[in-house]
Amino acid sequence: MDVKIEQSWKERLEPEFEKPYFTNLVEFVKNEYSTKQIFPPAKQIFNAFNYCSFDACKVVILGQDPYHGAGQAHGLCFSVNEGVRTPPSLVNIFKEIQDDLGKPIPKSGNLERWAKQGVLLLNATLTVQSGLAGSHQNKGWEKFTDAVIKCLSDEKNNLVFMLWGRYAQDKGSIIDASRHYILKSKHPSPMSANGGGWFGNQHFSKANAYLESKGLEPINW
Repeated sequence: MDVKIEQSWKERLEPEFEKPYFTNLVEFVKNEYSTKQIFPPAKQIFNAFNYCSFDACKVVILGQDPYHGAGQAHGLCFSVNEGVRTPPSLVNIFKEIQDDLGKPIPKSGNLERWAKQGVLLLNATLTVQSGLAGSHQNKGWEKFTDAVIKCLSDEKNNLVFMLWGRYAQDKGSIIDASRHYILKSKHPSPMSANGGGWFGNQHFSKANAYLESKGLEPINW
């Protein structure tokens, strides 16, 4: 697993890389990649960090697992590669942006353009076996991504955290609400969103209004 992580993150996360749990996690992940079909491709595992440096980060969106279908996952939560059909959860995200900000629904589900503006698209678990959702949970990734969230919460100010669904909200207990803006709603997946609580949350306009109130550039969603 030849993985490189952006320098500003590497400096802060170096202590995590030295811990026994992370050593065990790397061994597990290496073995999985050598024996099974695992997503995303190994070189894209840390894409969330490589597209959005620690210093540039303004918004954090927390997902759970990478997509487990062929060609979908590329290391950014909710995002898919160019040319891949937009998954249902992301369709609902785009619908809410359309309702909230009047923007047309894009043809591509690739969210690299958000990441490059300072949106950290972080899954709690960074790898998954093909066709098996949740297959790499409880192997150490959650401990690592908890450390990422704590680092952001402790070392930065005025971040926007978007926590969609109970899983993300439980993980958000690490965040210092006195220093950051926390937005919570139902998850955008059809099972959750269609029951109410996702549509109309206006998270995207609220995030931009907050960023502007702090003298920061809004995100072009």
